[in-house]
Amino acid sequence: MADSIRDQFPLLGTCVYLNNNSTGAVPKGVESVLSDYWETLRTWRDGVWEGWHDGLDEYLGALAAFIGAPPGSVAVDANLSTLLARIASCFDYRAPRNRVVTTDLEFPTVPFIWKAFRRYGAEVDVVGTGGPHLDEDELLRRVDERTLIVSVPHASFSSGATVDLERLVEHAHSVGALVVVDAFQTVGVMPLDVTALGVDFVLGGAHKWMCGVGTAFLYVRPGLLPGLEPAATGWQAGDRALTFQPSAGYAADARRFTGGTPFPLTALISRVGLELLSGVGIEAIRAHSLVCTERIIAHATEAGIPVVSPVEPHRRGGVVCLDVPDGEAVKYRLAARDMICSWRTYLRIGPHVYNTLDEIDEFMAALVAVTR
Repeated sequence: MADSIRDQFPLLGTCVYLNNNSTGAVPKGVESVLSDYWETLRTWRDGVWEGWHDGLDEYLGALAAFIGAPPGSVAVDANLSTLLARIASCFDYRAPRNRVVTTDLEFPTVPFIWKAFRRYGAEVDVVGTGGPHLDEDELLRRVDERTLIVSVPHASFSSGATVDLERLVEHAHSVGALVVVDAFQTVGVMPLDVTALGVDFVLGGAHKWMCGVGTAFLYVRPGLLPGLEPAATGWQAGDRALTFQPSAGYAADARRFTGGTPFPLTALISRVGLELLSGVGIEAIRAHSLVCTERIIAHATEAGIPVVSPVEPHRRGGVVCLDVPDGEAVKYRLAARDMICSWRTYLRIGPHVYNTLDEIDEFMAALVAVTR
């Protein structure tokens, strides 16, 4: 599996890179994109925007296909924070349906944004876990007829524990609530079919498992689009944006969630990695990921290192988190040996489709050595 595309990623020749849950490797095909971009800047003509918009549209189409979304239901922007704030700005937070239910396993941007909307009447209910895994039964108990939005991660950035989205979406919809999913930690390494799930909003991005840089995406369930009018907006969200005439209303499709003038380079770069992953196929990527993470767990168990992430394959994302004493220092000791991972409360090890089992064996041997 890894050998088929491994030579496309120069970074892998410099180290054992198992930090894909934080920042994924970028393929060498990006070099030509950067060269073309510089040539465009060097010989500037306004007409380049037509080609850039075509490139953005092609990236949107590829993204939609990758997550099982219909055309016109995906928008991109600089980061997840921008897109989540646009979702939040669509709603009138009047009681009794003004509750936003979220969890304490979110990446910090998520609760920060929802708490900012308390000034408009949002009542934020953070479901605690008492540990690195989500208490899904308690989450469902807190989602009732007063709930406007349920905002959850597909997998926790701090433990890799996944959420049963099918069960959550079914319950939330039964009481009239909408579901926002942060899939940044899973898209590109776990299958995600947004249409089959019936989920309302999905957010993700390119710079982790999708082998891109600096761009995030938002999927919106098509049936919701006509009733959503983001207050945090920009001229590209209008129905006549590219005519450069005043728009009468919002674009009919997910472009209504875009903002001002786009920066096309990051999408053009990110499309290269997306095409490689699409060529492999997400089911094959997931199968390889599970084999790799199982190998990490086996090594850790043998060495007596506590495993924080779920050991059950169906509840485990692409990362294995280990409870290593002085973990941040351990991360730096490993980096000195060209063994790259990350640390966020726990040591996080995230192999991807281009990593080999030999690399994992080498990395785990080094981990045992530096912790002793």
